[in-house]
Amino acid sequence: MQWPSAAELGLRAPLPSGYHYELLDRRQIPALISALGAWYPGIAVGNASCHLREDFYLHRVCLEDELDRDFMVVLIKQGDHLAGVFSGERDPDGEVLYGRICAISPKHRGAHLSRSVPLLEEALGRAMGMGMAYGLATMHYPHMQATFERMGWRLVGITPGFDRELVAPGVVKRVYEAVYAKVLVAEEGLLRPQARSMTPAVRALFGFLFPGQCDNA
Repeated sequence: MQWPSAAELGLRAPLPSGYHYELLDRRQIPALISALGAWYPGIAVGNASCHLREDFYLHRVCLEDELDRDFMVVLIKQGDHLAGVFSGERDPDGEVLYGRICAISPKHRGAHLSRSVPLLEEALGRAMGMGMAYGLATMHYPHMQATFERMGWRLVGITPGFDRELVAPGVVKRVYEAVYAKVLVAEEGLLRPQARSMTPAVRALFGFLFPGQCDNA
């Protein structure tokens, strides 16, 4: 199960004119950490804070001589300038891809680069034969929620207290996250749940999220 190249990603998930993808290499780690800290101060706490530590990249992220690791970091660039970053984590046993972070430079937010991120994650998943991709969007701000929905991802749930965020200077709280998913296999690859296999509460939620998809046999 090999991660796709930057060239393949460019074909599968095209960026706006003037931008291109690059896969992270060791030389770019310090600049990436510095950029993330400046663009996204809230990253200092919680699930994404690992992206501010050099050892995370050196020991867990796919790099030029460590191609079989389960974390991938994709850079979005305009010329030589870093415009954005996406990181994803794969579960090779479950064949699932989890979108960890998306961060766009304030200088490039008018280019709508965040709209490319769900396409990028889907492209990564399909290139490796994954069955499903998912990502979380904070409920502290609506922007990423709107992006997922605009790009056709399905809202499948809400996790209370999943992560920690810096919600004000010096104030860290656990936050709600909206969970969005994209199924990457054909319908026949899914086993529909049977009504008798669900509690009334689960059946009601399933019917709301996936109307008409319950097997009542």
